[in-house]
Amino acid sequence: MPVTPEWSLVVDSHNVIGEGPAWDAQTGTLLWIDIIGRLVQRYDPSIRRTTTRLFDQQIGAVVPRATGGLALALEDGIWVTEDDTGPARRIAPIETDDPLTRLNDAKCDRRGRLWAGSMAHDSRPLAGALYRVDPDGSVEQVVDDTTISNGIDWSPDDRRMYYIDSAAHRLDVFDYDLETGRVTGRRTLVEFPADAGLPDGMAADVKGCLWVAFYDGWAVRRYTPAGKLDRVIELPVARVTSCAFAGSDLGDLYITTASAGLSEAQQSDQPLAGALFVARPGVTGFAATPFAG
Repeated sequence: MPVTPEWSLVVDSHNVIGEGPAWDAQTGTLLWIDIIGRLVQRYDPSIRRTTTRLFDQQIGAVVPRATGGLALALEDGIWVTEDDTGPARRIAPIETDDPLTRLNDAKCDRRGRLWAGSMAHDSRPLAGALYRVDPDGSVEQVVDDTTISNGIDWSPDDRRMYYIDSAAHRLDVFDYDLETGRVTGRRTLVEFPADAGLPDGMAADVKGCLWVAFYDGWAVRRYTPAGKLDRVIELPVARVTSCAFAGSDLGDLYITTASAGLSEAQQSDQPLAGALFVARPGVTGFAATPFAG
């Protein structure tokens, strides 16, 4: 099995929990967040410049909007902006009756529906769920009794939806109906060993393989559609959180990481914890589908 140790540092961002990279093809920039730092960050590779915006809630995810601006999974629902600096407004309240939970990872399917998961602030078991938010702002709970709702993506033909509940240490797959946004037939594709770390965010490539980031696993690992491990990208930091294909040819794999909870000794050993990295794995993927709402 090939192990690819080559990586490049993009931004030494010192994020507490860097997460959720998404390639905004409309602007040619990469979006990502710091959950605890409450930051949306945007990196322009053409000029190597990063801009940031601070919010007043923790941020679970950010994706571009089809009409411009951003869609954000904040603690209490889905919010949108008209641009990077304008005011945000909530269009879809979610779990507002439970202050002990927040939204976490989110991604749009190719119809522009936003799929967003929730979790408890203290990660207590079975406190979260997975929701589908349609462009009109309507919300439907699709999966219940999740613990740490995380990676979401689809097969290139849109017939499968993949999903990670980190605490379950597995990658599940559903049959997916793109026209209706319905999922059926949930089953397990991969059972991850406990010593691999926690499976976190993921990205699908054009061959239908899945690149999964492992928190406390020092790596991103690629799995085939049959669930076989066939590639590893090793990182110089333990807490690898997510990844996304990006760049003009969609051949750059940007990788986010975290520094949360590291001891002083661990921080000394991992000075780049919380940074944004990039690799060139030799395969292309997909830009983020903008939210259609």
